[in-house]
Amino acid sequence: MSAGGSLAKPEDREPITSRAIAAQRLRPTSGLSRRTLLRRSIGAAAAVWIVEAFGGLIGSLWPASARATPRVRVGTLSDLIALNGGLPIADGFPAYVPEARAFVMTMDPTRPWQSGSDQTGDGAALNVRAVSQRCPHLGCRPNPCIEDFWFRCPCHQSRYDRLGTKAAGERFGPAPRSLDRFAIEVDSTGVLFVDTSRITLGPLPVALGQPGLIPPLVENGCV
Repeated sequence: MSAGGSLAKPEDREPITSRAIAAQRLRPTSGLSRRTLLRRSIGAAAAVWIVEAFGGLIGSLWPASARATPRVRVGTLSDLIALNGGLPIADGFPAYVPEARAFVMTMDPTRPWQSGSDQTGDGAALNVRAVSQRCPHLGCRPNPCIEDFWFRCPCHQSRYDRLGTKAAGERFGPAPRSLDRFAIEVDSTGVLFVDTSRITLGPLPVALGQPGLIPPLVENGCV
Protein backbone atom coordinates (compact mmCIF):
# COMPACT_ATOMS: atom_id res chain seq x y z
CA MET A 1 0.00 0.00 0.00
CA SER A 2 0.98 3.65 -0.41
CA ALA A 3 1.33 6.02 2.53
CA GLY A 4 -2.30 7.04 2.16
CA GLY A 5 -3.50 3.40 2.39
CA SER A 6 -4.24 2.83 -1.29
CA LEU A 7 -2.79 -0.11 -3.19
CA ALA A 8 0.32 0.59 -5.17
CA LYS A 9 0.05 0.16 -8.86
CA PRO A 10 2.07 -2.75 -10.34
CA GLU A 11 4.26 -0.34 -12.24
CA ASP A 12 5.09 1.47 -8.97
CA ARG A 13 6.46 -1.68 -7.29
CA GLU A 14 10.20 -2.19 -7.11
CA PRO A 15 11.49 -5.02 -9.38
CA ILE A 16 12.82 -8.20 -7.73
CA THR A 17 16.56 -8.43 -8.18
CA SER A 18 18.39 -11.58 -9.35
CA ARG A 19 20.02 -11.81 -5.91
CA ALA A 20 16.61 -11.94 -4.26
CA ILE A 21 15.49 -14.66 -6.65
CA ALA A 22 18.61 -16.76 -5.87
CA ALA A 23 18.07 -16.30 -2.14
CA GLN A 24 14.47 -17.42 -2.51
CA ARG A 25 15.57 -20.60 -4.32
CA LEU A 26 18.07 -21.44 -1.58
CA ARG A 27 15.60 -20.93 1.25
CA PRO A 28 14.85 -24.28 3.03
CA THR A 29 11.39 -25.65 2.41
CA SER A 30 9.25 -27.53 4.86
CA GLY A 31 8.14 -31.11 4.16
CA LEU A 32 9.31 -33.40 1.31
CA SER A 33 9.14 -32.65 -2.37
CA ARG A 34 7.65 -35.26 -4.66
CA ARG A 35 11.09 -35.89 -6.19
CA THR A 36 12.71 -36.48 -2.77
CA LEU A 37 9.85 -38.74 -1.66
CA LEU A 38 10.13 -40.79 -4.85
CA ARG A 39 13.90 -41.17 -4.46
CA ARG A 40 13.55 -42.31 -0.86
CA SER A 41 10.79 -44.78 -1.71
CA ILE A 42 12.87 -46.34 -4.48
CA GLY A 43 15.90 -46.55 -2.18
CA ALA A 44 13.90 -48.22 0.59
CA ALA A 45 12.40 -50.76 -1.83
CA ALA A 46 15.85 -51.58 -3.21
CA ALA A 47 17.24 -52.07 0.31
CA VAL A 48 14.40 -54.45 1.22
CA TRP A 49 14.96 -56.45 -1.99
CA ILE A 50 18.69 -56.76 -1.30
CA VAL A 51 18.08 -58.00 2.27
CA GLU A 52 15.51 -60.55 1.09
CA ALA A 53 17.74 -61.78 -1.74
CA PHE A 54 20.73 -62.13 0.58
CA GLY A 55 18.64 -64.00 3.14
CA GLY A 56 17.33 -66.35 0.45
CA LEU A 57 20.86 -67.04 -0.77
CA ILE A 58 22.09 -67.89 2.72
CA GLY A 59 19.06 -70.08 3.30
CA SER A 60 19.62 -72.02 0.08
CA LEU A 61 23.31 -72.56 0.78
CA TRP A 62 22.64 -73.76 4.32
CA PRO A 63 20.09 -76.61 4.24
CA ALA A 64 17.12 -76.16 6.56
CA SER A 65 17.71 -79.63 7.93
CA ALA A 66 21.21 -78.57 8.99
CA ARG A 67 19.78 -75.70 11.04
CA ALA A 68 17.21 -77.90 12.77
CA THR A 69 18.55 -81.45 13.27
CA PRO A 70 21.93 -81.85 11.55
CA ARG A 71 22.29 -85.57 12.39
CA VAL A 72 19.38 -87.44 10.88
CA ARG A 73 18.62 -91.08 11.67
CA VAL A 74 17.64 -92.79 8.43
CA GLY A 75 17.37 -96.42 9.60
CA THR A 76 18.54 -99.68 8.08
CA LEU A 77 18.41 -100.76 4.46
CA SER A 78 15.42 -102.95 5.37
CA ASP A 79 13.70 -99.87 6.82
CA LEU A 80 14.20 -97.96 3.58
CA ILE A 81 12.84 -100.85 1.52
CA ALA A 82 9.77 -101.12 3.76
CA LEU A 83 9.12 -97.36 3.70
CA ASN A 84 9.35 -97.20 -0.09
CA GLY A 85 7.14 -100.09 -1.05
CA GLY A 86 6.88 -100.50 -4.79
CA LEU A 87 10.24 -98.86 -5.52
CA PRO A 88 13.29 -101.03 -6.31
CA ILE A 89 15.36 -99.72 -3.39
CA ALA A 90 17.02 -103.14 -2.97
CA ASP A 91 18.33 -102.80 -6.54
CA GLY A 92 20.07 -99.48 -5.81
CA PHE A 93 17.25 -97.10 -6.71
CA PRO A 94 17.57 -93.81 -4.75
CA ALA A 95 15.30 -93.47 -1.69
CA TYR A 96 14.20 -89.98 -0.70
CA VAL A 97 14.64 -89.04 2.98
CA PRO A 98 12.71 -85.78 3.57
CA GLU A 99 14.08 -85.24 7.11
CA ALA A 100 17.60 -85.03 5.66
CA ARG A 101 16.64 -83.30 2.40
CA ALA A 102 18.64 -86.08 0.77
CA PHE A 103 18.54 -89.18 -1.40
CA VAL A 104 20.09 -92.38 -0.05
CA MET A 105 21.21 -95.23 -2.29
CA THR A 106 23.11 -98.52 -1.99
CA MET A 107 26.20 -98.38 -4.17
CA ASP A 108 26.50 -102.12 -4.85
CA PRO A 109 23.09 -103.79 -4.46
CA THR A 110 24.70 -107.23 -4.22
CA ARG A 111 26.31 -106.35 -0.87
CA PRO A 112 24.92 -105.07 2.47
CA TRP A 113 25.87 -101.78 4.11
CA GLN A 114 29.10 -101.81 6.11
CA SER A 115 29.51 -100.20 9.54
CA GLY A 116 31.79 -97.19 9.91
CA SER A 117 31.84 -93.49 9.12
CA ASP A 118 32.62 -91.47 6.01
CA GLN A 119 33.11 -87.73 6.41
CA THR A 120 33.77 -87.20 2.68
CA GLY A 121 30.36 -88.50 1.63
CA ASP A 122 31.83 -90.81 -1.01
CA GLY A 123 30.30 -93.85 0.72
CA ALA A 124 32.26 -96.50 -1.18
CA ALA A 125 33.68 -98.12 1.97
CA LEU A 126 30.23 -98.27 3.62
CA ASN A 127 28.43 -99.26 0.40
CA VAL A 128 25.89 -96.44 0.86
CA ARG A 129 25.77 -92.79 -0.14
CA ALA A 130 23.59 -89.80 0.78
CA VAL A 131 23.37 -86.93 -1.72
CA SER A 132 21.75 -83.52 -1.39
CA GLN A 133 18.35 -82.95 -2.98
CA ARG A 134 19.56 -79.63 -4.47
CA CYS A 135 20.66 -79.45 -8.08
CA PRO A 136 24.00 -77.55 -8.16
CA HIS A 137 22.69 -75.42 -11.02
CA LEU A 138 19.86 -73.41 -9.43
CA GLY A 139 18.72 -75.51 -6.48
CA CYS A 140 15.74 -77.40 -7.90
CA ARG A 141 15.16 -80.97 -6.73
CA PRO A 142 16.08 -83.67 -9.28
CA ASN A 143 13.87 -86.76 -9.26
CA PRO A 144 15.02 -90.33 -9.94
CA CYS A 145 13.40 -92.01 -12.94
CA ILE A 146 12.26 -95.58 -12.32
CA GLU A 147 12.70 -96.41 -16.00
CA ASP A 148 16.42 -95.68 -16.28
CA PHE A 149 17.47 -95.20 -12.58
CA TRP A 150 18.87 -91.73 -13.42
CA PHE A 151 18.07 -88.40 -11.81
CA ARG A 152 16.54 -85.68 -13.98
CA CYS A 153 16.19 -82.07 -12.80
CA PRO A 154 12.76 -80.72 -13.79
CA CYS A 155 13.98 -77.11 -14.10
CA HIS A 156 16.73 -77.32 -16.73
CA GLN A 157 17.04 -81.06 -17.41
CA SER A 158 20.41 -81.70 -15.79
CA ARG A 159 20.90 -85.46 -15.53
CA TYR A 160 22.78 -87.62 -13.04
CA ASP A 161 23.26 -91.37 -12.69
CA ARG A 162 21.65 -93.22 -9.77
CA LEU A 163 24.60 -92.35 -7.48
CA GLY A 164 24.29 -88.63 -8.21
CA THR A 165 27.17 -88.32 -10.69
CA LYS A 166 26.53 -85.64 -13.32
CA ALA A 167 26.71 -86.72 -16.96
CA ALA A 168 28.97 -84.44 -19.02
CA GLY A 169 27.75 -82.76 -22.18
CA GLU A 170 25.24 -80.09 -23.18
CA ARG A 171 22.47 -82.61 -23.79
CA PHE A 172 22.64 -83.63 -20.12
CA GLY A 173 21.93 -80.16 -18.77
CA PRO A 174 23.86 -77.18 -17.38
CA ALA A 175 24.73 -78.30 -13.81
CA PRO A 176 28.47 -77.68 -13.23
CA ARG A 177 29.08 -80.68 -10.98
CA SER A 178 27.57 -83.83 -9.48
CA LEU A 179 25.11 -83.77 -6.58
CA ASP A 180 26.72 -82.71 -3.30
CA ARG A 181 27.31 -85.42 -0.69
CA PHE A 182 26.61 -85.59 3.03
CA ALA A 183 28.84 -87.19 5.65
CA ILE A 184 27.39 -90.52 6.82
CA GLU A 185 27.75 -93.14 9.53
CA VAL A 186 26.49 -96.72 9.77
CA ASP A 187 26.45 -98.14 13.31
CA SER A 188 27.03 -101.76 14.33
CA THR A 189 23.33 -102.60 13.90
CA GLY A 190 23.22 -101.32 10.31
CA VAL A 191 21.45 -98.03 11.08
CA LEU A 192 22.44 -95.15 8.80
CA PHE A 193 22.88 -91.59 10.07
CA VAL A 194 23.26 -88.60 7.74
CA ASP A 195 25.11 -85.51 8.98
CA THR A 196 23.63 -82.62 7.00
CA SER A 197 25.99 -80.14 8.64
CA ARG A 198 28.95 -81.71 6.78
CA ILE A 199 28.66 -81.51 3.01
CA THR A 200 31.20 -82.20 0.27
CA LEU A 201 30.79 -80.64 -3.16
CA GLY A 202 30.05 -83.18 -5.87
CA PRO A 203 32.83 -84.03 -8.34
CA LEU A 204 33.00 -82.74 -11.90
CA PRO A 205 30.77 -84.30 -14.57
CA VAL A 206 31.81 -87.56 -16.23
CA ALA A 207 31.30 -88.37 -19.90
CA LEU A 208 28.89 -91.17 -20.76
CA GLY A 209 30.86 -94.37 -21.35
CA GLN A 210 33.70 -93.35 -19.02
CA PRO A 211 34.41 -94.99 -15.64
CA GLY A 212 32.60 -93.31 -12.79
CA LEU A 213 29.25 -92.86 -14.56
CA ILE A 214 26.66 -95.65 -14.46
CA PRO A 215 24.87 -95.93 -17.81
CA PRO A 216 21.08 -95.52 -17.78
CA LEU A 217 19.06 -98.74 -17.92
CA VAL A 218 17.23 -97.41 -20.99
CA GLU A 219 17.74 -94.47 -23.32
CA ASN A 220 15.75 -91.33 -22.56
CA GLY A 221 13.75 -92.72 -19.68
CA CYS A 222 10.89 -90.66 -18.20
CA VAL A 223 10.92 -88.18 -21.11
